[in-house]
Amino acid sequence: MKSRIYLSSPHMGGLEQEFVRSAFETNWIAPLGPNVTGFEQDLESYLGNDVKVAGLSSGTAAIHLALILLNVGPEDEVICQSMTFSASANPIFYLGATPVFVDSEPETWNISPEYLEKAIEERIAKGKKPKAIIGVHLYGMPFKVDRVMEIASRYDIPLIEDSAEALGSKFKGRMCGTFGDIGILSFNGNKIITTSGGGALVAHSEEVKNKAIFLATQARENAPHYEHREVGYNYRLSNVCAGIGRGQMQVLNDHVKARRENHHFYKEIFEAMPGVEVFSEPSEEYSSNHWLSCITIDSQLAGFEREELRIAFEKENIESRPLWKPMHLQPVFKNPVYYGSDVSENLFRNGLCLPSGSNLTNNDRERIKKVISHFG
Repeated sequence: MKSRIYLSSPHMGGLEQEFVRSAFETNWIAPLGPNVTGFEQDLESYLGNDVKVAGLSSGTAAIHLALILLNVGPEDEVICQSMTFSASANPIFYLGATPVFVDSEPETWNISPEYLEKAIEERIAKGKKPKAIIGVHLYGMPFKVDRVMEIASRYDIPLIEDSAEALGSKFKGRMCGTFGDIGILSFNGNKIITTSGGGALVAHSEEVKNKAIFLATQARENAPHYEHREVGYNYRLSNVCAGIGRGQMQVLNDHVKARRENHHFYKEIFEAMPGVEVFSEPSEEYSSNHWLSCITIDSQLAGFEREELRIAFEKENIESRPLWKPMHLQPVFKNPVYYGSDVSENLFRNGLCLPSGSNLTNNDRERIKKVISHFG
């Protein structure tokens, strides 16, 4: 049987084991230690813009803490991009708040500024001014940062910038994750770099960073005994996992370069195929890490449907996947509040994520190309 080509598998650089070995040799196994500090400093240096980073156990934990830091609670409303992974929306429910889902716009596939503003105005008219906005850089593509930030600022609503898929992406030369009031990163096994499991909260002050760390370490007060005045969480990144991250940071730029080359590979393949569009930057202001390369298929022009190509890949033991199913269509979110049309729904119906790992080999690409050639 042919080896499996995955959508996005972990890609080690070689130095990760040295940092992990150091953690074992010095017995820094608990969720603190020099690897955590070093990894946070590496991220702060990489992101620039004088940000402060708190290493956490997951990107989901980072969103949860971000909402707490913004004082979101029961009966509050939080605007959330509908087309995203469920981890963007689930923490809203953790706090007893209500998500208000907003459709995508077709250029970046991200939160629509027009429907965002409509949602804000209508919620305010109902006496429910949203407490926060969660915008997502989908598949590494920056959302329309200028317009979304202007709207958030004008209505004085904090912006949580979900950059779980966008480490290494830029808008107007500035790193994604540094625009919002609070930024979110993920280092899950399928991300552009991994710590096995892990995430980070990106802040603009030491005060916010330290508050996040305090909450992430069970909100233990500074006392000789265990004193707790607030509800805390076990959300801190371990020193062992952070060691993997330190090694990964040394190859992050190489991973971004490889993923962007994968995107170019697909652009060349599909260029002559009518009805197939490769998800690409709308202008030079955007620079995507192309965490996942994606396409949409107009079956009437292309002569085949998304599922036909996905199944053909699967028969050759090549993983591909439909785009994220919008949150307002998910059964778990019953009777959702939704502002939009059918952009995200059509993207889900016609879109496909393609193998995009930074460790794809020339042989992998030839196998992928061969499957696609049967549809050309």
